[in-house]
Amino acid sequence: METVKVFELSKEYLESLRESIEIEDNNFIQQSLDGANEADVASLLDELDIEEALYVLRVLDHEFAADVLIELDEETQFKAVQEMESTELASLMDHMDSDDAVDILNQLVLKDREEVISYLQEKEKSAHILDLLRYEEGSAGGLMAKELIKANLNWTVIQTIDEIRRQAENVEKIYSIYVVDNKEKLLGRVGLKKIILSSSQTRIADIYEGDIVSVPTYMDEEEIAEIMRKYDLEAIPVVNAKDKLVGRITVDDILDVIREQTEEDMHAMTGITDDVEESDSVFRLSKARLPWLLIGIIGGLLGAKIIGVFEEGLNKYIALASFIPLITATGGNVGIQSSSLVVQTLAAKSIFAESIGRRFAKVLLVAILNGLVLGFVVLCTIVFIYGYDVGFGLVVGLALFSVVLLASFMGTLTPIVLDKIGINPAMASGPFITTANDLLGLAVYFLVAMMLLNL
Repeated sequence: METVKVFELSKEYLESLRESIEIEDNNFIQQSLDGANEADVASLLDELDIEEALYVLRVLDHEFAADVLIELDEETQFKAVQEMESTELASLMDHMDSDDAVDILNQLVLKDREEVISYLQEKEKSAHILDLLRYEEGSAGGLMAKELIKANLNWTVIQTIDEIRRQAENVEKIYSIYVVDNKEKLLGRVGLKKIILSSSQTRIADIYEGDIVSVPTYMDEEEIAEIMRKYDLEAIPVVNAKDKLVGRITVDDILDVIREQTEEDMHAMTGITDDVEESDSVFRLSKARLPWLLIGIIGGLLGAKIIGVFEEGLNKYIALASFIPLITATGGNVGIQSSSLVVQTLAAKSIFAESIGRRFAKVLLVAILNGLVLGFVVLCTIVFIYGYDVGFGLVVGLALFSVVLLASFMGTLTPIVLDKIGINPAMASGPFITTANDLLGLAVYFLVAMMLLNL
């Protein structure tokens, strides 16, 4: 029995690959990577310098090298595309879907784009690429691929099967056959199973399904991702203003959109302003993190100013200082919890979402319940464990209760307002909410102490 070789991604293999590149042992490179997954090979090339990565790409079969190039990390891919000759890049793009080819071309200046397109061997693909380049990136038109299989309403099953065979080399994944009329208007779809089970002379008009979800070329990619998630679609057709079928978007493209959006939201929530990775340069990482850190510093300085205003009261009740971290930490945590839930709701918009009034009423009730529990726990701890008098315990407990209410309100309101004015609501979480609630928490804490302790 023949054994199947399993490709093992390891540091040892990476070193062997580097040695093979150095001595130009092309046979080792080809044989060791034969049968490997393109994503695994891309991970390997991301670890090499750009000259080494390009050497491996040039040794590989063109079709496999094209798949690897698509899977490369953005930075490595950009460097590789910039270094390649126009003819070399065109030879790889001949093996790509049109949407992937456009993503590659968009990394070049206009002159270089035109030069690469002129070297493409497949004229149909060249036409597809030129058509896609006119759509905005991030729209359905910019995301779609032109490669698909469609059948005319009046075709028979055998004619449709012939079309499938003709397009099989160009269309890597066939999810459905789209049905159009004589003017290319999208009417519906027919599944492969129904085609196989129908007699050869059955007309497509008699077996297609008309209830099909499609998207216009101008629709934003995030809306498309939500539609495909909601209806559990593996592919979705794209139509123009006249409802003519112009392309399709597959689930692998949408997964990339979801991943990018998730990373963007995580960066926003943690106070990172740019799309960065751990492997980026020190300067780029520092630049991405500094803005929110500076805001945090400003917030800390303002907090110190607030404490300074109540310095005389602190001198009378030194114990108040001991509970400042408790107040600020609780306010920050409550604010982040509230904003995170709102951001999650806003990300999955629904026509059945609660009104703002009902949402705030629920937030208020939750905040009151949590505030009462937390305030009571702190009061009991201060009195029975720390040994302070009940009056002082009431001050800290009441201040904590007030901070929980205020932080819940701020954590809910801020992302809603940002969403209404067109700013990513994820920006409300993390440093923004934490800094704002630190300042408000300190102000509330000392105001309560001033009123109850006569500071």
